[in-house]
Amino acid sequence: MEPITLTTDRLRLRIPAPEDVDAVYAICQDPDIRRWTTVPDPYKREDAEFFAQRLVPDGWREDTEYTFVAEPVEGGPLFAAATLSSRGAGVWEVGYWLAKEHRGAGHMTEIVRALAHWAFTGLGCTRLVWRAEVGNTGSRAVAERVGFVVEGVQRAALANKGTLRDAWAGSLLPSDFGLPSPLPYLPSPAA
Repeated sequence: MEPITLTTDRLRLRIPAPEDVDAVYAICQDPDIRRWTTVPDPYKREDAEFFAQRLVPDGWREDTEYTFVAEPVEGGPLFAAATLSSRGAGVWEVGYWLAKEHRGAGHMTEIVRALAHWAFTGLGCTRLVWRAEVGNTGSRAVAERVGFVVEGVQRAALANKGTLRDAWAGSLLPSDFGLPSPLPYLPSPAA
């Protein structure tokens, strides 16, 4: 797929460019981002170069991961990144990080909502999955504000820095956004 740009009322979501390496490197020095996400720790400039110049373009070209960075719609430096990763058969997973000084302003909720809407309307997504290590309350708060239904804890579900960790898991369906699904959904009688 050719990279696209998404916009919200406040934000522009676009593919990272080589000139974003310095900003990505600086943001990923945050110990919380290194702790709760799978970015390398320590995070080196080479990691930011690999992200912007190799990992992101390869994901778009191979239709396996669509990564965006977020910046104010009126212009300004990027302050977040979010990725949709294919899990096969119409299922996608969202992951994200946000610069510390932008937390609490609703930016990540806005970003994830925009990506979810695009996944359902542009990618044929039947189920959007969110997972975060148990204890990552910031990520969980965003997921719940977007509308993800937290379904429980998956044991040893996330590999992070050489260790398997338990993960909260949740899902969002097109119907949660009032959108039709590419496939009919028959919930269990208990649901």
